[in-house]
Amino acid sequence: MRSFKTSCLLFVTLIFALIMLFIIAALSNRVLFCGGKDYRFYVGDTSKNCTEIFTDAYKAPLTKLFLKDINGEAATYDSLDIQELLNATNGKIVFTESTQDSVNYYCTADMPYSIELYGKEINMHICVRQGGVTVASPVIFGGY
Repeated sequence: MRSFKTSCLLFVTLIFALIMLFIIAALSNRVLFCGGKDYRFYVGDTSKNCTEIFTDAYKAPLTKLFLKDINGEAATYDSLDIQELLNATNGKIVFTESTQDSVNYYCTADMPYSIELYGKEINMHICVRQGGVTVASPVIFGGY
């Protein structure tokens, strides 16, 4: 009987330890952009073979936990205070590009992903359009 209690206690302790490890891994693996309406992960080693993994903002942290070879992240917003984002990420606009329907800000920021673009290191890309804002690190792959 004593052996059974010890085994049960050991089993419960092991389960608790696994749950704690999972929680620690999930907390340390946060997404870069909070509050977006949807989220995108760029998986692969370059933009040439980049696969986009789409998810809603609520599932993004759990999705990120199970992905490998992430080389970027993006979130979309209905609206966004760009100056507030730049302040929060220690960001600075390096250059801008305008098209007929968008303004793109290419920035340096405290982000884990980077790419060289026009001879400059870029960590964050902000695309402002009529229908909303997309923010990505290092840049928006695919489409805006």
